[in-house]
Order: sequence, then structure tokens, then C-alpha cells
Amino acid sequence: MTLQNKIIKSLGVKPIIIPEIEIKNCIDFLKKYLLEHLDLKSLIVGISGGQDSTLTAKLCQITIEDLRNETKDTAYQFIALRLPYGIQSDEKDCQDAINFIRPDQVFNINIKKAVLSSEKSLKQSGIIISDYIKGNEKARERMKVQYSVAGMNKGLVVGTGHAAENITGFFTKYGDNGTDINPIFKLNKRQIQFLLKKLNCPKHLYLKKPMADLEEEHPQQDDESILGITYSVIDSYLEGKKIDLKSQKIIEKLYLNTLHKRNLPVTQ
Repeated sequence: MTLQNKIIKSLGVKPIIIPEIEIKNCIDFLKKYLLEHLDLKSLIVGISGGQDSTLTAKLCQITIEDLRNETKDTAYQFIALRLPYGIQSDEKDCQDAINFIRPDQVFNINIKKAVLSSEKSLKQSGIIISDYIKGNEKARERMKVQYSVAGMNKGLVVGTGHAAENITGFFTKYGDNGTDINPIFKLNKRQIQFLLKKLNCPKHLYLKKPMADLEEEHPQQDDESILGITYSVIDSYLEGKKIDLKSQKIIEKLYLNTLHKRNLPVTQ
């Protein structure tokens, strides 16, 4: 078995999807878990204004609405969190996403003071963190807040990670991947766009250029320029298609170099 086939098998990506079926599968997956754990009553997602969180949150809202209708239990809630660092440059997209999702509850919690406080404490101990590491601090602070909200609302923190991120390790370890449940894990980027389009998401949101926007020295830098490869090529690789050798080597090197991000902690 080639490394490409091993990766595809481990991430569970389908070469072809039917959006309606995948939407139903994701909702059924979330619903089944909640019904098996009756002490859990809410789903929590951090909204960034990008494709991944917009799709995940919309699927969560539909799931919760279905559960309330089916069980008559009004305790079920979907909670969306806006977690900006200061003033977010694409805040309008975030608000457009929220208007599309229509969450039961929305909380806006600015993480800037917490991140700056952590940076200051480290500096006082003689540790000066780089802009890149500070970006990781932002991702971990956002996840910390999501778990605080989940803990106070009998909730699950729902991940927005997907196959095109997982194969490249393009996430913060114990940050945006440190979640309870991931409904879109097996989808690649173009499949996420297909589902958003099917759900009647505004076009400017599902066609938005992906960017983490964690580094202050490189504001609004898109994912593809950081990775050195386009999501379209990554998606083709994940769908089992033959791509050029240079791109294949980039993808497989990223995958192998970030194995530690996808594995549990090393033990004896």
C-alpha cells in the first residue's frame, strides 16, 4: 500500500461525496453521541468567520434544533463563541456567519488581555516568546475558553478540524485540535465548500480564502502561502488522484513531520 493510500485510509476521506448525505451523516453523528450521553445538553463552537467553523456551527445548530423537536427537551442548546484577539479585521464575515448559522446563544469573549498577560508573565521569567509561539498561545487560549463555557453548560466542544488540515498538521497542538468531537473530520476543503453551498451559505463565506491569522508579523496571511501548496492539490491527493511529484513530496513531508500532532502522548 502506498503512503498516499495509507493516509487516505487513516483520515477516511471519500473520493466522491453527495452533500445531502454527508450533511445527514454529520448531524446523525452528533445527535447519536448526545443521545448516548444524556448528561450533555449543549454544543460549543468558536466562530472565526471561515469555512470550517461556519459549516461545523451550522451542522451543530441543525442538530440541536432536531433534538429539541424530537425529545421536547428545551435544555438542548447550541452556543457560538466569538473569540477575537482585539479587533478582528474580518469581523463582518464573522457576523455574516452568525447570521447564517442563527445560534441559540452567542458570547463574545475577547482573548487579547489573557494572551498579553501570559506573554508578560513569561517575559518576567526571562522567556521572550516569538510571534509564531504567541500565535499558538492565541489558539490555546481560545480552546481554554471554549472548555470553560462547555463546563458551565453541560457541553461538548465541537472541533472544526478536517482532513486537509490534518494531513498537513496545520493546527496548534492542544489548541484548535483539542476538542471533544469532530463531525467534519473526514472532509477535505472542497467538500466543505460543497456542503456549505448546499446549506445555502452566503457565497463570500464558502469561497473565502482560508487563513488562520494568528501571526501579527504576517497579518491576514493565507494558509496556502504558509503551506507552500494549494488546498485544491491537497484535496486531489486526499481523493486518491495522481498529482505532480513535487506536490506529493511536499504533502507527504508535512504529514510525516507532524505525526506527533495526530498521536497521543508518548508513553513507556
